[in-house]
Amino acid sequence: MIHTMRWFGPNDPVSLMDIRQAGCAGVVSALHQIPVGDVWSTEAIEERKALIEAGNQQFTKLQWLVVESLPVHEHIKKGLPTRELYIENYKQSLKNLAACGIKTVCYNFMPVLDWSRTQLDYTMPEGHKTLRFVWEDFAIFDLYILRRPNAAADYEPEIQQSASEKFDRMSPDEISYLTNTVLLGLPGSEEAFNLINFQSLLNAYARIDDRQLRENLYYFVKEVAPVAQELGTNLCIHPDDPPRSLLGLPRVVSTEADFEELMQASNVRANGITFCTGSLGVRADNDLVNIIERFGDRIHFVHLRTTKREDGTRNFHEAPHLHGDVDMYAVVKALLAEEQKRMEAGYQDHALPMRPDHGFQMLDDLHKKTYPGYSAIGRLKALAELRGLEIGIKRSLII
Repeated sequence: MIHTMRWFGPNDPVSLMDIRQAGCAGVVSALHQIPVGDVWSTEAIEERKALIEAGNQQFTKLQWLVVESLPVHEHIKKGLPTRELYIENYKQSLKNLAACGIKTVCYNFMPVLDWSRTQLDYTMPEGHKTLRFVWEDFAIFDLYILRRPNAAADYEPEIQQSASEKFDRMSPDEISYLTNTVLLGLPGSEEAFNLINFQSLLNAYARIDDRQLRENLYYFVKEVAPVAQELGTNLCIHPDDPPRSLLGLPRVVSTEADFEELMQASNVRANGITFCTGSLGVRADNDLVNIIERFGDRIHFVHLRTTKREDGTRNFHEAPHLHGDVDMYAVVKALLAEEQKRMEAGYQDHALPMRPDHGFQMLDDLHKKTYPGYSAIGRLKALAELRGLEIGIKRSLII
């Protein structure tokens, strides 16, 4: 696999030199400063590319290998007539990226919110801090802070009761922390959602059910994937995180069956998958190795992380990369087998770009401000562990 790390641009407290020293050959980045739906110009792309490659004459080379993400405009997700404009802009951005040599593009189709957590500083027994999702706390936000109409139907009676009791005990600071955490903007963005207008964003999906959102996604890929195929670009959708409905919004990229339907919607190899073990692994019914074996040819980008499902609840937290619910040994072995198949078939892109996802906040990074899940030392630890696992598996297969 090609080892990479995510870099959020010039304002990222983790530097390109940090990423280089971690042993990465590739950088995963995006132009977060460009409004969603606008075309990414070749000038803006080349400017970011030049930043990433600036030290290549003196140090180990870095390349911008993956875009994460080229966001999909909400009008496309909602299937509005104006989606045609934004789809054409998306195609042009893909063309401009390809002209600059960047041909792996990650995106997601989660409505309104991207990934969702209720705590950004959950302390592990070793003293690390990590991300956590607590169903009861999410219910507190939904039922008693946002006060979404008819929200009670989405929560078990015992969760409603415990959420009510806990909310009554919360201080204003605790309520503010939970609100700001749930409404956190996209990674890399300096903007979060505002509670005042958030309900109006949800209302825009009032008539969009699971099937309609799927149809809007399939319309998008039918338009865009053939263009990507002609360009030699790999599009790869990120699974829902967490992989279940939240706030009454459907989520349609959560299971193996979802992937099957999406792959059939546009049967070209460019219509592919970002294989995120953390997102998919939250659900016990997702067989990750089987997904690799079924859809390996469509996997274009890999996120390796694991979560730990907490007993008897819908709660989970980000776990050590080799010790959560994901069988990382089996997953990496299956991914290496997929790479071998590609090599034997003569694929030029036989090596999968991989990044360690969501590292712990630990050591000196406990005293620094970083993007949640994207501190330097935690990801360095994760990459070291994953690199060792990968080399060990390769050596065992050779022997």
